[in-house]
Amino acid sequence: MGNIGQADDTRVGSAVGAEPGSHGEPGADAGRPQILVGLSTASVYPQNAEAAFRYAAEIGYDGVELMVWAEPASQSIATVQSYARKYSMPVIAVHAPCLLISQRVWGSDPVAKLERSVRTAEALGASTVVVHPPFRWQRRYAEGFANQVGELEEHGQVIVAVENMFPMRADTLFGRGEGSAKRLERRGGPGLAVTAFSQSYDPTDIGFRHYTLDLSHTATAGTDPLALAGRMGHGLAHLHLADGRGAAHDEHLVPGDGTQPCVELCAALVRSGFSGHAVAEINTQNARTAQDRAAMLHRTLAFARQHLNGMPAAAPTRTDRM
Repeated sequence: MGNIGQADDTRVGSAVGAEPGSHGEPGADAGRPQILVGLSTASVYPQNAEAAFRYAAEIGYDGVELMVWAEPASQSIATVQSYARKYSMPVIAVHAPCLLISQRVWGSDPVAKLERSVRTAEALGASTVVVHPPFRWQRRYAEGFANQVGELEEHGQVIVAVENMFPMRADTLFGRGEGSAKRLERRGGPGLAVTAFSQSYDPTDIGFRHYTLDLSHTATAGTDPLALAGRMGHGLAHLHLADGRGAAHDEHLVPGDGTQPCVELCAALVRSGFSGHAVAEINTQNARTAQDRAAMLHRTLAFARQHLNGMPAAAPTRTDRM
């Protein structure tokens, strides 16, 4: 797995508004650049984007990945800039509004939405835009997607990192939870499934300059994340740190709570000199209290600090205000 995440230009992993390891504690491996660990605003849903900035600052993350979706604040550059200033928390990445639930955010033209995502990242000082492969029904977008991604990167400083996804599994009809995870384990793969993405839910089948690797998506797809990281090679620029058991739905568990080789992947990235960002993208919807949610976010940060930077995470503070 040599060379995973080593970029062929200086844009990968460039710090915006924070120095590597700036929120960590002493004890990191000396001489090795620290990997910035960010928090996705999606990780605090159903709380809002401002809450994500507050959690990130209180718990000790290095920055925030902005998920652009129906919440008006997530669509407003000025509002997000005010959060970044208020909480001294930089935006390190922008997730384009390409989910099924955000198909009408910023209009219905996915070509224009991807360009606007890049312009938003530029305005916010973020170095990366995360985007999914086009849906099969977005024919015009799909036909020009690779060229558009290349042109946006060619004419700007923002990385456009295409994310691995997962198929729609037939066994979801028989239950999406633990039973579906056991079925995937027995089969050694997702079984009967169809992809909603053109041309594939695996972006390495097409080939792009930069990629995002999501460890929850690999679980649902039955994909070996170590092998996928190897295929991404130099282009692996962004990590969505999460976990999954192989269920038929996208779980986004706290790393270590599922079956993905999260520790091994982090170790491989460190050995290869990964210089991108790691972003916690976990599901905390079942947290009963703000303290419970903060604990899940802290566990994820602690995992990242330990396995990517060789340091402990600071204890969460003032969670009573979250």
